[in-house]
Amino acid sequence: MSINRHRAGRHSPEFVLLGFLYGAPHHGYNLHKRLTHEFGDIWHASQSQTYNILKRLVEQGYITSTAVEQKKRPPRQELRITSAGSKRFESWLNQPTQNSVHAIRVEFTTRLYFTQFFFPEKIQEMIRLQIEAVYVGVNQLQEDLLNLPVEQAFNRLALDLRINLLRSVISWLEECRQAFEAVKEVGG
Repeated sequence: MSINRHRAGRHSPEFVLLGFLYGAPHHGYNLHKRLTHEFGDIWHASQSQTYNILKRLVEQGYITSTAVEQKKRPPRQELRITSAGSKRFESWLNQPTQNSVHAIRVEFTTRLYFTQFFFPEKIQEMIRLQIEAVYVGVNQLQEDLLNLPVEQAFNRLALDLRINLLRSVISWLEECRQAFEAVKEVGG
């Protein structure tokens, strides 16, 4: 069971949904549309998957659901983040992403979006901490590479690829840092 809970947070857009609700209450359909519109190139979830995630978040006590009456239509469920949901979202927001290109592309960019939206003063520190975390990962992989026997050519090539991809991530993170610094200077 703990494996599924861990996987759900890592491989589903639940933190995107919590982030949207952190800003304001929403209806499930609106959350799905917003997820598709604002994160469609990062997260992929069908409407039924979105509703299943929301149902799970209600069951776990991270969001609440209240029926809101409508004229000539069935009641809509208004979703709100709970105190526990806010704490969970903020905790997730304040931690570096694991050292993989996929995790950076999906999780870090999502964290960056919400940090910029809710806590813009924390952007530079967030990027700095992520760069440090990726450097730690690169250094560990380089050490692993040095310890691999020469005859394990395939494993050596795979590690070398991971190292090079993470180095490109560091370059991209530096570009992010510069881009947000430029935005800060223009904005005042």
